Amino acid sequence: MGKLSEEFNDYRSRMNQRILSHPNKSLKRFFSLDNSTYEKGALPVKTKEMLGLVASLVLRCDDCIAYHVEKCAENGITEEEFFEILAIGNLVGGSICIPHSRRAVEFWDDLKD
Repeated sequence: MGKLSEEFNDYRSRMNQRILSHPNKSLKRFFSLDNSTYEKGALPVKTKEMLGLVASLVLRCDDCIAYHVEKCAENGITEEEFFEILAIGNLVGGSICIPHSRRAVEFWDDLKD
């Protein structure tokens, strides 16, 4: 785990805990749905995380990109697969995804160091 990943996960865990400590049922259910959607089903977890990364690039969400880059790495994607995912995200999302691809590569490199 790299420094960027550690900082991101610390923040994410702290804020998730804060949000989920509130008794709001809708938020709790949405978080649960998000979590369960990425579990193994008809598609393997690796494929779901790859899809999540493409969607995150297209939607230009840096937090989501960081999360899915890490999950993709945990699920064994190769660097070649990673760069193909970026290519698909940029094709679908257009050149506005280039800055987010830079941050994705920075996060990937930090994980691999």
